Amino acid sequence: MADYGNLGRFYINGEWVAPSQGATLIDVINPATEQSVAKVPLGTSADAEKAIAAARAAFPGFSGWSAADRLALLGRIRDVYESRLDEIAEAISTEMGAPLAMAKSDQAWSGLGHIEATMTALKAFSFEEQRGSTLIVHEAIGVAGLITPWNWPMNQIACKVAPALAAGCTVVLKPSEIAPLSGILFAEILHEAGVPAGVFNLVNGDGPGVGQVLSSHPDIDIVSFTGSTRAGILVAKSAADTVKRVAQELGGKSPNLILADADLASAVAGGVEGCFANSGQSCDAPTRMLVPRERHDEALAIAKETAEKLVTGDPRDPATNLGPVISQVQYDKIQALIASGIQDGAILVTGGRDRPEGLSQGYYVRPTVFGGVTPDMRIAREEIFGPVLSIMPYDSEEQAVEIANDTVYGLAAYVQSGELEHARAIARQMRAGQVHINSPDWDLFAPFGGYKQSGNGREYADWGMRDYLETKALIGHG
Repeated sequence: MADYGNLGRFYINGEWVAPSQGATLIDVINPATEQSVAKVPLGTSADAEKAIAAARAAFPGFSGWSAADRLALLGRIRDVYESRLDEIAEAISTEMGAPLAMAKSDQAWSGLGHIEATMTALKAFSFEEQRGSTLIVHEAIGVAGLITPWNWPMNQIACKVAPALAAGCTVVLKPSEIAPLSGILFAEILHEAGVPAGVFNLVNGDGPGVGQVLSSHPDIDIVSFTGSTRAGILVAKSAADTVKRVAQELGGKSPNLILADADLASAVAGGVEGCFANSGQSCDAPTRMLVPRERHDEALAIAKETAEKLVTGDPRDPATNLGPVISQVQYDKIQALIASGIQDGAILVTGGRDRPEGLSQGYYVRPTVFGGVTPDMRIAREEIFGPVLSIMPYDSEEQAVEIANDTVYGLAAYVQSGELEHARAIARQMRAGQVHINSPDWDLFAPFGGYKQSGNGREYADWGMRDYLETKALIGHG
């Protein structure tokens, strides 16, 4: 296990520095054991100011680097990152409870994938375009304040930091204070890769102490935030006074529309597994499964069988499919929403309240499937962020599309059909930033972001780079 020797320090201006006097120490809790595994200081506004000043000072030099030099830097970061994959997976599993195998194959790998996708995008990206006598130039927007979540910690760090550096921006990163171990390792990776002083800075802290400073500070030119819609609203309000760019990836309540011509057994089973992956803690999880009413009972039976085959338990056990959820707060929220589903009259197909049998310690949630869910129920409208699936019957495709779009969110949607053209036609009617047709592979070059209260802006590869670029017109350039 990594020793996390830099946990008590922040990475500012190319050095590991002690926090400002009076910094509060908080415990990093392993959600599988409910025990503290480390302590980290919460940064203050003074720490954030130092990091912002370092990034501002480094910006003129770094933004002048050629694309080839930035590409070479990303290549060095990729190589160091790859050499530390096992450490990264260990850190993620420890801090947020992902099964160790999944922490490596999905969680840690995603960071590497985003770095490589950004490199591919940078090679092909055109920073200048001639239109008549006007030259259109895309140049780095400035200093980027990045605020990342705990549920996919390295995925979100990499898909923000890599495009920001590729664009020529300098960075101040505030990872989640609940899951800071992987962020510390990321800073170590960038230091080893030779990122110039001030180009990348890391300050641990909470929203009020550091996040608010990043979102409101006049020397931050863009704030990119991933987290809850509630917190995203606060970030946007805080950023408004300085009229900075705000990019947000927020909550979701994604529909999974299974059409009548789909293979019901594989579609339902895949939908259950997709919803419960990462213990249901993914913003784009397919949490609302829509099935034809005449096949509703059949779908419930398939979902029950699939859910009850999944093993919830110790993240270090190779047999484990679902680890714990992140915290006591999250556990309590999920339990309350399960209770609301029962109270509102949904059919409890499997799972339910309290921990799975045999697990008396850790924030473990029973994989839960509800049937007969109607659009007015809380479990159909609120983001649960746990292993809870709502199966909703529909009477026609028109009604199914209406139910699917009847949400304040619009991050993702899923369509399953035996006929590709049929699926394509329905997919076009989904009001979501990503629509997955017939369970495709993860595409790190597809734009990721949402409609409505799921946010604004797009991430991944060149789509992420665009958020960190300004557009300048040199009129009469010739």
